[in-house]
Amino acid sequence: MTIKDTPEEWEVRATNTPFVGNKTSVRTDDVVMPDGTVVGRDYQVHPGSVAVLALDEADRVLVLRQYRHPVRHKLWEIPAGLLDVPGENPLHAAQRELYEEAHVKAEDWRVLTDVYTTPGGCDEAVRIFLARDLSEAAGERFAVAEEEADMELDRVPVEDLVRGVLAGELHNNCLVVGVLSLVAARSGDGLDALRPAQAPWPARPFEA
Repeated sequence: MTIKDTPEEWEVRATNTPFVGNKTSVRTDDVVMPDGTVVGRDYQVHPGSVAVLALDEADRVLVLRQYRHPVRHKLWEIPAGLLDVPGENPLHAAQRELYEEAHVKAEDWRVLTDVYTTPGGCDEAVRIFLARDLSEAAGERFAVAEEEADMELDRVPVEDLVRGVLAGELHNNCLVVGVLSLVAARSGDGLDALRPAQAPWPARPFEA
């Protein structure tokens, strides 16, 4: 038996969008269940995101600390951001986020993993990249605002992040998945066996 997620789409009898926000919206679909009943399903419609686990030569991960109002916490995270344009190349978006949030560039990019963050209530898909061979980006720093104006930046050893994840001290989805995927990849076929940066992403198709 192959353990692999497969695409499938059940019949939708009706759909409604009661809320449209700046970047996301809320949709209600009337979905036909296997027994023929019709059930309403509410979920957030999301453009998709990218995140970057940037690993330096000292085996430290570039992390930032940012206030997240919905959970009322300052969370340690890895650089991440929305796919601003439908069909946007996720690698280009990831490179932009690493530059804007950390003023860093990377020469080696690979796909670390792809995830649906909360598939029971949101269609957000995130591609997490591994970025290596880091250096400071050229030019002026990106002007930050709002929550990002209070953002802290640091580089933390991988082993310290793993310890924090397993101790329940670090909670950001992309950081948790990214760090543990890094450790898993190392113990498996190695980081050089990861998918190329332009690997297909069915959840958010793009042109390389």
